[in-house]
Amino acid sequence: ETAGMILKELGYKKRTIELAKIAGYMHDIGNSVNRHDHAHSGAILAYGILKERNMELEQILTVTAAIGHHDEGTGTAIDPVSAALILADKTDVRRSRVRQKEKSAFDIHDRVNYAVSSSLKIDREKRLIQMNLELDDSICSLMDYFEIFLERMIMCKRAAECLGCRFRLVANGSKLC
Repeated sequence: ETAGMILKELGYKKRTIELAKIAGYMHDIGNSVNRHDHAHSGAILAYGILKERNMELEQILTVTAAIGHHDEGTGTAIDPVSAALILADKTDVRRSRVRQKEKSAFDIHDRVNYAVSSSLKIDREKRLIQMNLELDDSICSLMDYFEIFLERMIMCKRAAECLGCRFRLVANGSKLC
């Protein structure tokens, strides 16, 4: 939904928005194989599923390319659908993602997700995509956030540029980039 919302707010066509939603829905399917290289295995799995459903080849390739490029280790934004997927995925930081119930067992990812609430704001006229982050620093520090999310935020910056926008990160009311 978030990937579609980004493109809708920026004025993209209905089918492009729908392709972004499909890519968003399927983007982590590769985790069923292995977390390592899940973007690539996910793209291959998605290709087969979409082909079985008789989607047009060009649209299948748009979705699978977005899925294959969404991981920060190997991917980058190559078109509006992949850019929207990257932005939606990499800005998805929230308490409900934490599955571990015992706070003493939290790893850094759990602490960050538990401590953060975020929202994404799209300003079509200013061509600005802004992530607003509220971080409870009694749970984790801003440095903890950047330890695991710096590369992802750089990826968001590049994805926003692919959409002809700027990316801004505001944390606890302070503009960071």
